[in-house]
Amino acid sequence: MNVAKRNIGLTFDGARCNFRIWAPQATKVQLAIKDKANIDLSRKDYGYWEASHITSIKETDLYWLKIDGKQLPDPASVLQPEGVHGPSQAINLNEKPSSDNWQNIPLKDYIIYELHTGTFSEGGDFEGVAEKLDHLIELGITAIELMPVAAFAGERNWGYDGVLPFAIQASYGGPKALQKLVALCHSKGLAVILDVVYNHFGPEGNYLHEFGPYFTDKYKTPWGKAVNFDDRGSHGVREYIIENAIMWFRDFHIDALRLDAVHAIKDNSASHILQEISKHTDLLSKQTGKPYYLIAECDLNDPRYISPVEQNGLGMHGQWVDEFHHALRVAAGEPKQGYYLDFAGISHLGKAYQDAYVYTGMYSKERDNFFGKSAQGHHGSQFTVFSQNHDHVGNRMLGERSSTLYSFEMQKLLAAAILTAPFVPMLFMGEEWAETNPFLYFIDHSDPDLVEAVRNGRREEFAASHVDGQAPDPKAEDTFNRSKLNWKLLQQAKNANMFQYYKQLIALRKQYTMLQTADLDTVKAYVFQAENSLMIERKCADENKSILCLLNFSSSVQQLSIPAHLTIDEKLLDSAEEKWLGPSTSTNTPTNFSSHLTIQPESFIAYTTFYD
Repeated sequence: MNVAKRNIGLTFDGARCNFRIWAPQATKVQLAIKDKANIDLSRKDYGYWEASHITSIKETDLYWLKIDGKQLPDPASVLQPEGVHGPSQAINLNEKPSSDNWQNIPLKDYIIYELHTGTFSEGGDFEGVAEKLDHLIELGITAIELMPVAAFAGERNWGYDGVLPFAIQASYGGPKALQKLVALCHSKGLAVILDVVYNHFGPEGNYLHEFGPYFTDKYKTPWGKAVNFDDRGSHGVREYIIENAIMWFRDFHIDALRLDAVHAIKDNSASHILQEISKHTDLLSKQTGKPYYLIAECDLNDPRYISPVEQNGLGMHGQWVDEFHHALRVAAGEPKQGYYLDFAGISHLGKAYQDAYVYTGMYSKERDNFFGKSAQGHHGSQFTVFSQNHDHVGNRMLGERSSTLYSFEMQKLLAAAILTAPFVPMLFMGEEWAETNPFLYFIDHSDPDLVEAVRNGRREEFAASHVDGQAPDPKAEDTFNRSKLNWKLLQQAKNANMFQYYKQLIALRKQYTMLQTADLDTVKAYVFQAENSLMIERKCADENKSILCLLNFSSSVQQLSIPAHLTIDEKLLDSAEEKWLGPSTSTNTPTNFSSHLTIQPESFIAYTTFYD
């Protein structure tokens, strides 16, 4: 496969077009252009159909594919202006705005901001995101992460119901608007991560089965039939997915992909599909001279996913770490139920700071199995951590953010726990000003039976978790509108103060190399179980000083013993100070530094220290 050019769907070559599609079960395939004569495609090897040097199709023309007379959208369409059931539109991706010779930044320098295009701004599109980029620059963000933008049914969706992975959601602005947004981000020094979904396709507008064996009954997934990566006829499916991943890097200048729930990708091929995506990404990187990253969401605690292909790994550059989130939230008082059941709070949080994974071969009650493997030898920059994200907010019945679950002081502590960790930190949109609007689950399916099935599924999910009450209707437009950020809150004194606090934390991370280093061998966690508190020592291997972070998750003032080898130097930040609207400044003085440090309830302090 040539990664330097598009090898699937409609491609422009000057004033002419080429077309290539995989439809191994078809006996006749035509390109049906609106108000023009149909074009017959020729059968080629391995189930492909092609037509070359087409002069009758122009940019913005609407077209369909006819598979044995049945009219369908193009599976490799980049725009569906009338929705996923409508015609595809011819778009020339070669004519894209310049990215001003942008060079992706190292993964270790990512400070990620996850956002949902539809609810991030009042406009709910890529232009709305562009208008808010200066806010993110002021905050100190270095990378934005867009939740999935692949075309889905209707006007509103989280994005995980996408059915045409090459098509950019029309209500967000389509492909040209996304290219423009990425170029603008790069001009402002921001990397762009895109969330992609290769483990399943959505339920409405999914016509892939009409073209070939895209799905298999060989495996089961929570979302329906599994994508066929290793069964009969899977070669076309694999190329389709690899082409999609490369398209984002090559044609949209996306810097990194976040691959949704890769543990749900079932593939027993000799070369796993993730390995193939990694190999092709590396090949493109060599051709362009630009680094691209693959970041997996994975709940298996298996370092093979983030090990190089040359070591028989799956080649992902990094992964999300839910376990850090779970341990952090239990330490903060989250009830131990559902996926929090396995987590012991402060002790597991201390382990997560040092090892990234909590479960590295221990017995898990929730899984009823021994689970996980050590990630020793892996760099901290391979792990992305967060105190909240779209899943852990939106999958709550009422979509509550930390701002409505925790005190103002605890929110500051959670922020510090993430932004001073030896991993890649990620914020969820609005948390930097303690946004109070919920982030709810919403859809816009047109099939009444499907809508009712979604409603019932949500009810059953919460009933199984023993959650009382009634979930907001996911189909209701009000559910979507309630999930939009309230930017006016930034004008309120308390919210503005939270924003300034986040700015200060990010500035500290950028200022001190001890907080930037991701060498996990230099991280030491001191657990104070009875006090529900932690000390995290952050240092560089070649320096005789460190930063000592104190985290008190309890509701009482605590006195924590200073490690014997450390001498306290300077206080860098105290979340309990009055300037951060805290209850009281720490009473620590140089005279009592030799034995212990006092820390206020639900608060964070960072000191510079010297080794004795």
